[in-house]
Amino acid sequence: MLEMRPDCERCGTDLPAEAAGAFICSFECTFCAPCAEALDDRCPNCGGDLADRPTRARALQGRHPPSARRRHQP
Repeated sequence: MLEMRPDCERCGTDLPAEAAGAFICSFECTFCAPCAEALDDRCPNCGGDLADRPTRARALQGRHPPSARRRHQP
């Protein structure tokens, strides 16, 4: 199950699990759409491709909660 990180690692934008617009690499590094585009869809941490992160239905978040740990380092 994906960790569903709550923010963009580059700019800190909120990325709710139920909303589209997040991009992840195979290590689940997470970025918003503008940052993924600025990075040319390449993860700056591992060099892997950034792909659309699937959404998680709000109804399932009680049983399978997304991560609350923010990754953005200003």
